[in-house]
Amino acid sequence: MQKTLFRSFFIFIICAFFTVPAFAGYGSKLCRKNGYQCVRVKRNQTWENLFPDAKNRDIVRRINRTNMRLRAGMVIAVPKNLMNTSHMYFSPMPQRIEPVGRRLVLINMRVHAFGAYDSDGFLVHWGPVSGGKGWCPDVGRRCTTPRGQFFVARKQGRGCISTRFPVGEGGAPMPYCMFFYRGFAMHGSFLPGYHASHGCVRLFNEDARWLNQEFVRAGKNGTKVIIQGVLENMPFYSVSGTLVAG
Repeated sequence: MQKTLFRSFFIFIICAFFTVPAFAGYGSKLCRKNGYQCVRVKRNQTWENLFPDAKNRDIVRRINRTNMRLRAGMVIAVPKNLMNTSHMYFSPMPQRIEPVGRRLVLINMRVHAFGAYDSDGFLVHWGPVSGGKGWCPDVGRRCTTPRGQFFVARKQGRGCISTRFPVGEGGAPMPYCMFFYRGFAMHGSFLPGYHASHGCVRLFNEDARWLNQEFVRAGKNGTKVIIQGVLENMPFYSVSGTLVAG
């Protein structure tokens, strides 16, 4: 009896700590809230056959913070009022912050999202993010996304690639990369619905392209980037630009 209990406990521990959270994405938690319903993906269901309308499909992907292929057993959140809305309606970022006099990209790891704000403090676009996953076995250390205030130093286009990853090889695609601190960048990629990067801020490819080509400036007057951690509340800004807990 004791051996059986010990074996069951051991299996539980292994599963809890070493199983990849394939079905435990952001949407599986969100769907328990008012205004959403939980949908468990069935075999052969895809984004396209579940949501034939491209606009609705984009909204549901953003809500679930993932652009990866659906798999049977996944639980996704679907808003009950999906029709006749835009993705901006479902933004987890404030619609307005006190202006800082310049464009700003505000990233909040707790809600897995970024907000792009104009110089008057109005939200003009938002999208999902995936940051550092905490521990990276391939490098044998913690890999977190830096928190704080930064500026975009340089950016590249669709052909941007990593010089470090995969380890020992390099060449991992980082389309529309925008470097804000050392080797850390915002760039297009696949987002699984949870934090999964080596420390960069992954974005939907279309969001990375928009930020890179339409919004972000690089260099001496680079666009400001604020990154908040998972335990921080949503901020607002004073007139002087000082970060204040909100």
